[in-house]
Amino acid sequence: MREMHGVPAPYALRMDIRLRQLQSLVAVVDQGTFTDAAIALGTSQASVSRNVAALEGVLGVRVLVRSPRQVTPTVAGARVVRHARRVLEEVEALGRSALADERQLRIGYSWAALGRHTTAVQNQWAATYPGAELVFVQSRTRTAGLSEGLAEVAVLRREVADVRIEEVLVGHERRVAALAATDPLARRRRLHLADFAGRIVAVDTLIGTTREELWAPEAAPAGMRAVQGIDEWLTLIASGRAIGLTAQASAVQYPRLGVVYRPVVDAAPVPVRLAWRRDDPPARLAELQHVVRRAYAAVAG
Repeated sequence: MREMHGVPAPYALRMDIRLRQLQSLVAVVDQGTFTDAAIALGTSQASVSRNVAALEGVLGVRVLVRSPRQVTPTVAGARVVRHARRVLEEVEALGRSALADERQLRIGYSWAALGRHTTAVQNQWAATYPGAELVFVQSRTRTAGLSEGLAEVAVLRREVADVRIEEVLVGHERRVAALAATDPLARRRRLHLADFAGRIVAVDTLIGTTREELWAPEAAPAGMRAVQGIDEWLTLIASGRAIGLTAQASAVQYPRLGVVYRPVVDAAPVPVRLAWRRDDPPARLAELQHVVRRAYAAVAG
């Protein structure tokens, strides 16, 4: 193993890498050119070039392929960029954690928080713990803000394959269909999964709970239409170009003119989980789980 001044090489390598080098590399990849990366970072093109060159020198590999019109990562560079993003996310989370108000417990959610239970949980928490506050923060990521340091706890409706995240089941919500008010199915009081056969279903593949496996092959929808976020989902449905399948919380938190919600009686309920970082469980986690479980037990989701 190569050593530098008596220090093992891996340790020396870590000490030689600077955050500004990682920031410059990620900015170049995201922006496509050194010039645009410099503008995004508020620095000079020469500074960005020096930082990337210094990083390549430390790593001993070329991370970018430079051409007159575009800059793209090498195979090794793509791997470095993935790690660099995680490092920068962790550093940002560290800064947020240092500035966090200990009187607040930030709960992340990617779609619909706790639905009809959101206000009840907030009120119960405030009554039980005066001076404390639950703050709900929306983040359209798989971990609803946990990995990004935006929240200490997250509401999740689909499992996250991340060993850093711990989860606990707190309740269930029934599934409902979202339809254009002019859709013939909107005249019915309740629907079945078979009613989706031959239709286009709008889904958010990043954070949504709707998957093709919910349907038997003979009753499957005609196809899935990918959307990004609740507003795009509702807009597509309101236009009549697709229908949706979602948790009951969506119907409560996102009423929309031209969209109606109907229960789907034979669809499996959506499990609702609270999640947190395994290495950094928040204070009063057990108390929060108790309050949320009581809310779901009192009123069926």
